[in-house]
Amino acid sequence: MKRTETARPEAIIVMGVCGCGKSSVGSVIAERLGLPFIEGDVLHPKANVEKMSRGEPLSDGDRWPWLEIIGRTMADALGRGAGIVVSCSALKKAYRDRLRIVTGGRLSFVYLEGTRELLSERMGSRTGHFMPTSLLDSQLATLEVPTGEPGVVTVDIDREIDEVADIAVAGLSPAADR
Repeated sequence: MKRTETARPEAIIVMGVCGCGKSSVGSVIAERLGLPFIEGDVLHPKANVEKMSRGEPLSDGDRWPWLEIIGRTMADALGRGAGIVVSCSALKKAYRDRLRIVTGGRLSFVYLEGTRELLSERMGSRTGHFMPTSLLDSQLATLEVPTGEPGVVTVDIDREIDEVADIAVAGLSPAADR
């Protein structure tokens, strides 16, 4: 089910706090839309990964360089005439606004929303990820929910990944009322 009626390439960020499924859902969305997917965590500077691995929350100062890399990556894709899907927590409105500017407004967000209990359960069951469960509360405290912002599709994550992706893709369609 690939979307072909797109008027112009667009960048899509799959966002939310740790444990919401950004990578899993983002890769499915990208596949369904025929777009490349980039795991935003791989774009983090090494110092950020080391800090989070120690259970230390990132500051705005830590996040801005990472967000600039994500913004450049999306702008480069759009500049080549290609769309792109990126996973990125994008916790604050200021972060999202900066990314909107860098992409010339050609940016949509899929906000993956879930309860603290569900997020904690998911984080506790995943393996091989540098982010410890202890950082969930700091991310929830930092999160500025994107309700009412332009180009945001909100999806409750208390369902299977394929269903979350289906809802997101339907919300991203040009005819969808966001």
